[in-house]
Amino acid sequence: MEVYHGSYTKIDRIDLSKCRPNRDFGRGFYVTKYLHHAEKWSKVVGKKHQTDGIVTSFTYVESAFVQSICKIKHFEEYNEEWLDFVVLNRDVNNPQPAHDYDIVEGPVADDKVQNRIDDFLSGKITKSDFLEELKYHETTHQICFCTLNSLQTINLQIGIGKNRYEVDFSESIIENLMLDNKIDEEKATAILFSSNTFAQLSDETTGFYKKSWEEVYELLKKEMEN
Repeated sequence: MEVYHGSYTKIDRIDLSKCRPNRDFGRGFYVTKYLHHAEKWSKVVGKKHQTDGIVTSFTYVESAFVQSICKIKHFEEYNEEWLDFVVLNRDVNNPQPAHDYDIVEGPVADDKVQNRIDDFLSGKITKSDFLEELKYHETTHQICFCTLNSLQTINLQIGIGKNRYEVDFSESIIENLMLDNKIDEEKATAILFSSNTFAQLSDETTGFYKKSWEEVYELLKKEMEN
């Protein structure tokens, strides 16, 4: 799936520590499958920062392998479970993070929906009335990548069309594992994602995510030798 992130600045590295808490699905990096929604948001935040705004493109594949390494929550539509989840994450009085999912996908609580959430929380409307309203709301979509582990499942693409280039961290390591060890992709992938090196890469405190893929690959080779 090709997904998009609208921002006021160019993105060449995702830093989850810079992501704001208390959003729909908690702190994380948000994308949408709707390009026009990302373009609209980039203009909004761009105006605030006196820039034109930029849309960054990614490739995300929710494969069986991704599901095996990530804890994923998927909301098919606006419903009571979605509402309770969003309210939990948006509550500034709740501990953060409010859940332990790596990836969360579902509808967006845009400004209109958020205003009605506030009305629901203040008792101005009932939950049943609000849920009935949501049935007629415009179809929206977002995916939140909540953890460093989840970021290994997307390929970063800067720009759109001919000016796009891709940064795929794990694929470079897997390709070199295949070549150096004469093994197939399935075995190379298993080696990477079951390694202690990858575990440290997914742990923000190690700082491994700041290293180049070549540096991480050298560490992985040393681990394999031992």
